[in-house]
Amino acid sequence: MPHRSRLSTFVLDCEVDDLAPHVEFWSRALGKPVAVADQDGDGRYAELRTASDEPILLLQKVDHASRIHLDIESDDVDAEAARLEGLGAKKIAFVKRWWVMEAPSGHRFCVIRQQRTPFGPHANVWDDPPVR
Repeated sequence: MPHRSRLSTFVLDCEVDDLAPHVEFWSRALGKPVAVADQDGDGRYAELRTASDEPILLLQKVDHASRIHLDIESDDVDAEAARLEGLGAKKIAFVKRWWVMEAPSGHRFCVIRQQRTPFGPHANVWDDPPVR
């Protein structure tokens, strides 16, 4: 069955004690106001406001070195993860509702459930996982 996916989110992983001053920095640096300063009420996630046709900008408090990763959103997380495995990616871990994956280049990324509707003109429609 076909599924859809698209680039969803750039996630700024921040190895910090307090995320708030870093949210302020990135807000001012990128000219994007803070949409949500504390997404889950635990001080771990904040989102900057972006237009509906731009990727989401999310800041995440983490326990590993600071870096940036991207999220691919899909209406079928498992089918998209399988498709990407067919391209050479590896599943690293299933966390809550998403797959952490690793590209052949060593970059980590996540396959997440659909974040915004509708998918719009930037969605890809995939019929079958590719064969390696």
